[in-house]
Amino acid sequence: QRGSSERSLAARRPSPMGAGRNARRRVLAIIPARWGSTRFPGKPLARVGGVPMILRTLERAAAARRVDAVRVATDDERIRAAVEAAGGTAIMTPTECATGTDRVLAATSGLGLDADDVVINVQGDEPLIDPAHIDLLAEALLDPRAPPMATLAVRELPRPELADPNLVKVVLDRAGDALYFSRSLIPYQRAASPFILRHIGLYAFRFYFLQTYSELPQSVLEAAEGLEQLRVLEAGHKLRVLPVAGPVAPGIDTPEQLASLEAQLALSATKRGEPTSAGRGEA
Repeated sequence: QRGSSERSLAARRPSPMGAGRNARRRVLAIIPARWGSTRFPGKPLARVGGVPMILRTLERAAAARRVDAVRVATDDERIRAAVEAAGGTAIMTPTECATGTDRVLAATSGLGLDADDVVINVQGDEPLIDPAHIDLLAEALLDPRAPPMATLAVRELPRPELADPNLVKVVLDRAGDALYFSRSLIPYQRAASPFILRHIGLYAFRFYFLQTYSELPQSVLEAAEGLEQLRVLEAGHKLRVLPVAGPVAPGIDTPEQLASLEAQLALSATKRGEPTSAGRGEA
């Protein structure tokens, strides 16, 4: 079922060419969620505080004020059933989608999006994502002066843990666009930097550039780092990076990270005098 506040995405609006400055662009958040994660099979239905992770993420995305509609793009009937049972909308996509971005693009088929409508790729393993971060990306790409793709980063004080290759770092030019993303610690700390920018894996595209992005070949740097966004830079496109204030909860890539998050949530609930998920009888 669709929420009453969602705007219909079925009817195609007129072409944006020649539209006035105040022409309304739609913002669609799509959450890619596949079952067969190599490091964590079935991750979207793993429980966070007693609730499936994908539903936690869906709830947070739906709280964003600048988003007109939220969809879950999945390849598995179990995920679709869980989303729809909670009142969300799921779109079935091919299992063979190579990346989450490919799955997001597949989910847009038939939605009648215009070239400058905004599509936000919300990672399904971000159950604590801040809705304000989604709004920030939406507002950035609704500005016609901005590049057609944007993402986020959080400033952190240099510390040894940031050398972890699972934490992606980014450096920017003076306009706030990405120069490079790396799993290595960048910039190299020959002289101490006041802060390090840790990338947050949330992306927004104007629809036309989402289509362009999907057609870019895998790049040499992308293959070396295992970072899909590097194909954008290597092809010569601009990628705006918006700094946000910390702390920012990391995504969940492994069962161990989920266990750590569960422990943190349980501790916070105990301090507030609330029952834990186990105390509520939830699996």
